[in-house]
Amino acid sequence: MELLVFILASAMVLAGGLGVVLRSNPVHAALSLVLTLFGVAVHFVALEAHFLAAVQIIVYAGAIVVLFLFVIMLLGVDKSEDLSIEPFPIQRPVAIVIGAAVAGLVIAAVVRARDTIAETDTPLAADGDSNIQLLARNLFSDHVFAFEFTSILLIVAVAGTVVLTRKDKRKVEQ
Repeated sequence: MELLVFILASAMVLAGGLGVVLRSNPVHAALSLVLTLFGVAVHFVALEAHFLAAVQIIVYAGAIVVLFLFVIMLLGVDKSEDLSIEPFPIQRPVAIVIGAAVAGLVIAAVVRARDTIAETDTPLAADGDSNIQLLARNLFSDHVFAFEFTSILLIVAVAGTVVLTRKDKRKVEQ
């Protein structure tokens, strides 16, 4: 049964992720993101991390995606646009470099964390309250920099989306 749940949740995550990347309509991409977030929540439930599953649904699938949809609708970019026109000619090479750097960081983090995960006891074996306390302690003490950096990254992503989708007034008037 656990294997079936894992396979179905993983299929949800992969299908939603592909939908986010491949859909040309931003509203459909945001809805695909909801599918991905629900799949991750199912993984949390399968790991008996019910608090994280609830936070995943309430905060990410609820608030963040609704915010994304609000920004998409507010800016009026809910229609497919011609992607062959690049507003910034250098954006593709910079995106490739940043993507390669992020992939390198993720690979380095996985390689480095592989040894530490095997050495430590799993916090999932404890009761539910201690799991939440461990999460809070990790987020606000050991990983506070990563937590704050993630919030800044989300703000930059929203601001970048606004800048990239802003229409040039000269082109609109013509």
